[in-house]
Amino acid sequence: MVAISQQAAFVVSNPDLDLSPMTGMTRRHYIECAQYVLSRAFRHLNSFESPIIFPLVPGKSYPQPNDPEWRHRSHGFEALERTFNLAAPLIHVDSEICIGNIKLRDYYCHHFYNALTPGHANSVPLPEEVPDATYQFTCEFGGLTKTLLLMPDVLWPYFTQQQRDEMAVTISKWAHYRTTQNNWRLFNICALSFLKKNGYAIDDHLLKTHLMWIASYHAGDGWYLEQSYNYYTISLFVVYGTIWSWAFGREHYPEIAGVLEKSFQELFQSYPNFFGRNGFINMWARSICYRLWISGGFPVSFLLASKPPIDPGWARRLCSGSILQFTTREDFYENDIPSLGFYGHREFAIQNYSCPASPFIMFLPFISLALPEDSPFWTARENDGMWTALGAKSSRIVLEKPGLALVNHGSSGASEIVSGKVYDDDPNYSKLVFNTHFPWEDRDPRGGTAQEYTFRSLDPRDLRGVDINFYLTGRALDNRAAKEAGFSGAQNFLFNGARDGVLYRQLIMRRPPSNGVGYIIDLAEITIPGGVIRVDRCRLAFEHELTLGHFGLPHIDGKSAVWRAFERERERGITASIAGRQVALIVYSGWDKVQSQVHDGFNAETAESTVLYVYRKRTAKNPPMELMITAMLHKTDDTAWTPEELSPVRDIRIMDVTPSGSVLGAELTLADHTVYLIDFKDVDGLKSC
Repeated sequence: MVAISQQAAFVVSNPDLDLSPMTGMTRRHYIECAQYVLSRAFRHLNSFESPIIFPLVPGKSYPQPNDPEWRHRSHGFEALERTFNLAAPLIHVDSEICIGNIKLRDYYCHHFYNALTPGHANSVPLPEEVPDATYQFTCEFGGLTKTLLLMPDVLWPYFTQQQRDEMAVTISKWAHYRTTQNNWRLFNICALSFLKKNGYAIDDHLLKTHLMWIASYHAGDGWYLEQSYNYYTISLFVVYGTIWSWAFGREHYPEIAGVLEKSFQELFQSYPNFFGRNGFINMWARSICYRLWISGGFPVSFLLASKPPIDPGWARRLCSGSILQFTTREDFYENDIPSLGFYGHREFAIQNYSCPASPFIMFLPFISLALPEDSPFWTARENDGMWTALGAKSSRIVLEKPGLALVNHGSSGASEIVSGKVYDDDPNYSKLVFNTHFPWEDRDPRGGTAQEYTFRSLDPRDLRGVDINFYLTGRALDNRAAKEAGFSGAQNFLFNGARDGVLYRQLIMRRPPSNGVGYIIDLAEITIPGGVIRVDRCRLAFEHELTLGHFGLPHIDGKSAVWRAFERERERGITASIAGRQVALIVYSGWDKVQSQVHDGFNAETAESTVLYVYRKRTAKNPPMELMITAMLHKTDDTAWTPEELSPVRDIRIMDVTPSGSVLGAELTLADHTVYLIDFKDVDGLKSC
C-alpha cells in the first residue's frame, strides 16, 4: 500500500547512478513518481465512493459557476480519465496496488462503470442529450480507449459481460458521434478500434474515413496539419497513432498503419532535438499546461514496427529529465495537483478548454511502464546522445515543411524552437524563439516584450482613429484609436526558407486590408554558439515605435536581475544575470536605445522579471528601410562574460544593392572569420504559412 504523500515535491530516492548517471531514474523511480503524484491527487477523495473532483480555479478555465450541468460532468470525467494516465501503468505493474486504503483497480473500475452507465448520478451525458456540437467527452473517450488498447489487462477484464455491454453502448455513441477536424479524429479512431477489438459492431466505413483523413493531414518531415504546427503532432498523431497501430492497426488496416508509421519515423529523426540536454521541455504552443506529454514519444518509439529510431539510453535520459523538470518543483503543484500553467499557475499560459484536471494528460510518458522490464528503454545506460559530440558548438536543423528550426546550444545545454508558419497573433506561437531554459513571457502593452518585435503606430490617421485605406477612395476604415495606444505584436509569421546558413522569416505586423504590405519586418538569423545574430530589414512604411526584447529573467526568491551596460568601438549593449542564467543584448545598427525593464505578472516562473530590450522611434511620413542588427546571447552558468563573447561580429558591410540584385542586404564577418551574406532576394515570393 502506498501512503498519501506529505512531501512538498517528488524526490528521487536512492538514485541508480550506474544505470542512470545523469538523472538516477530507473523503472522503479518511474513507479515511485507516478505513485507520488497520484497520491497527492487522492487527497481530494473522502472515500472509495467519492468521484475524483478537483477544486475549481478562478479565471478562464472551465467549468464556470453558471455553466450547464454537462460542463461540470465533463470536468469530473476528465479528472477520472486523465488521472488514469498514472493509475493504469501502476495497475499494469501491480494489479493489487493501493493508494492509502483504496485499491486502484477497484476504484477505477467502479467509477468508470458509474460514468459510462446511463442513469447513474455521475454518468456522462449521451450525445442525444446535449445540443449537436463537439464536446470534451469525445477527447476523454479517446484517451481512455487509447490506454485500454495499450494495456488491455488493467480494467476491461474485471467487468462482467453485462457491465461491458452496458458501457459499450455509451462508448459507441460517442465513438460514432460528430468530431472536429484533424487531431480529434484520433479519439474516434481509438474508441471505434477498441470496440471492434473487443467484439462490438462498429461502422467500419466511418473508422476508415477517419483514418484516411488523419493520413491526409501529413504535411512532411513527420509533421501534421494544425492551425499552427505544435506539439499535437507529437502527443496525439505520434503517441496515439503509434499505440493504435501497435494494438490494432497493423492487423486490421496494415496499409494505413504503414503510412502513419513511416511518417512517425520521419519525425523521430529530429524529435530529441526539441529537448534540452537535461531533458527540459520547451514552453511552446497552446495547451502548454500539458507540459511533458510530448515526452510520451520516447516510450512509444519502442512500439514501432521497425527498429526504435532513438538510442534507448538517450531516450530514457531525456524522458526522465523532462519528468524531473516539473515533479521535483514545489511551485508545480497547486491544490496538490499540477497547476494550470507551466510551473506555477499562469492565466496567460492556458486556454478556456482547460479545467483543473486537464494537466494530468501530461503523464503520457508513464506509458513507458507498459514496456517490458527487459526493454532497452529500461536496460540501456543513460547517455547524452548528440550533445556529447556537439561540445560547446551550436547546431540547427531546419524542417522546411512545418517551417520549424530546431537549435541546440552545446555551451548552455538549451534547445530552441524557431516557428515560421504562425497564423495567429498568439504569444503561444508568435515569439521569435522559444528556449527550454528561458520560458516565454506574456506580452507587455508598454513594449519591451521578451522575444518579440512589438509595434506602436505613430501615424496620425491611427491616432485620430481614422485610417484612410490605401486604395485612395477617401473612405475612412473603422479604426479605434484606443486600439493603437499600446504596443502590439506580429499578426503572422511567414517562413521563407534557409539559404547559405541564414534562416529567413517575415513578420506581418498588420494584415491587409490595413496596409499589410507596409507593415513587414524581414527576419534573417545566423545561429552562433549560445545565441543568434539578427539582421532584420524593417519595412514599416509609416510613423512608428518598435521594440525588440531578449529572454525574460525571473526574479527567483524575489532577487532582481543584475544588469550592466557597455559600449565599445563597434558595438554597444547590456547584460543581465540571475543565479545560473545570463543574457546579453548587443546592438550594431538600426536602434536608438538599449534598455531594461522590470515586468510584473508576465513571466512563467515568478511574478517579477527583467527584460533587456532595444527601442526605436521613426516619425518621418515615409521612413526609409533600415537594417536592424543585433546579437542575442544566453548562458546557463555564472561565469563572467568575456570581451570575446560580447564581440561575436568582426565586420559588417551594409549594401544598398546585393550581388543578386536585391536591395538593402549585408555581409557579416564573424569573430571566427566565417562570412555570411544576408540577401533578401525575392523574399516575398518565398513566403509560406
